[in-house]
Amino acid sequence: MENFRDVLRRGVVIPAHPLALTAERRLDERRQRALTRYYLAAGAGGIAVGVHTTQFEIRDPKIGLLRPVLELAADTARDAAIVRIAGICGPTSQATAEARLAHDLGYHAGLLSLGALRDASLDQLITHSQAVAEILPVMGFYLQPSVGGRLLDYAFWRRFVEIPNVVAIKIAPFNRYQTLDVVRAVAESGRAADIALYTGNDDTIVTDLLTTFRFGDTSLRIVGGLLGHWAVWTRRAVELLHRIHSIVERNCTIPSNLLTHAAQVTDSNAALFDPQHSFAGCIPGINEVLRRQGLLAGRWCLNPNENLSPGQAEDIDRVCTTYPHLTDGAFVKEHLSQWLL
Repeated sequence: MENFRDVLRRGVVIPAHPLALTAERRLDERRQRALTRYYLAAGAGGIAVGVHTTQFEIRDPKIGLLRPVLELAADTARDAAIVRIAGICGPTSQATAEARLAHDLGYHAGLLSLGALRDASLDQLITHSQAVAEILPVMGFYLQPSVGGRLLDYAFWRRFVEIPNVVAIKIAPFNRYQTLDVVRAVAESGRAADIALYTGNDDTIVTDLLTTFRFGDTSLRIVGGLLGHWAVWTRRAVELLHRIHSIVERNCTIPSNLLTHAAQVTDSNAALFDPQHSFAGCIPGINEVLRRQGLLAGRWCLNPNENLSPGQAEDIDRVCTTYPHLTDGAFVKEHLSQWLL
């Protein structure tokens, strides 16, 4: 494949890879591979494995699924021209160990979550990030505090982007002020041409991708997305990003129907990610759609208490009925038997 940094800078769809389980809550290797094959066939430019959507419990020594899940995805996608990103989290000893594992398994970069370092100082956060970047190229991650992240101000991002092996940032604070902190830090660092910006703001995916950010003489864009939302209906996400890239390249006026589309994507995300219950049902919501499509056998999570919130199944029904153009059920049905081999 072309250099993975060039792929990231061009902008691609990167689904946050879910975890396929049996009813006994053991890894379902057949369906785990099927999910990866689905993303490849849908045209995704990357996959992110071992991230929030893959369930952080895979790191529990009693469960021991981090290596097997990373290995399965890497092996299934080995011959595909896509970017492989591994989730990296925990204190420095854990994060560097996970980075080494990802490097050894052929992952191109690590999505670095700093949620475990809640009380760390700015200097400690930078030292931690540098230690990981010495092992594996890093995609920074601004994860919203409500699902395990921490506040990361402009001062942090301005220093973080000076780390030479930082290749991208996933911006997912679900907050416009904090989103601007990241974008401005990249612009003012002089590294706008080097660091690819990706949206993780599930409440404003399309708007993020349509916006030109300008700070003085520097303009930059969020070029792609690394999203749990894009773990479902991935074919449509790829088509959407291609359409947006075409509009940007031709410097066209943004059509009003694309802004309508943006609101529909946000509405569908609310059904999947369950913000009305503080995102408690976000992983089961994704799994439920994949279950309905036949890619998963069930919506089971490693935590048996993690399930759909009250009314969430009905809300998923509603958006599937209201916005059929956002779904890719026919595409999945046509190819499912091949992916499940």
